[in-house]
Amino acid sequence: MTVLSFDETGVDVVYDGHEFRLEKTLIEEATEKSYPDVTDHEVLKLVEPDPALSGQPQRIGAILD
Repeated sequence: MTVLSFDETGVDVVYDGHEFRLEKTLIEEATEKSYPDVTDHEVLKLVEPDPALSGQPQRIGAILD
């Protein structure tokens, strides 16, 4: 199970027993979108090769509001 924790400057990730951080600029470069417009599903796809997506994707901007 992958855990994503969002804040204004990036995402803390726990994936396969490893903890790491994805900075806002890295996410923006990888998705070619501004950070608030990126969805949680898009971030999950950056972390996992074939994620099991469930529910509706949420924009980071909405998560942080």
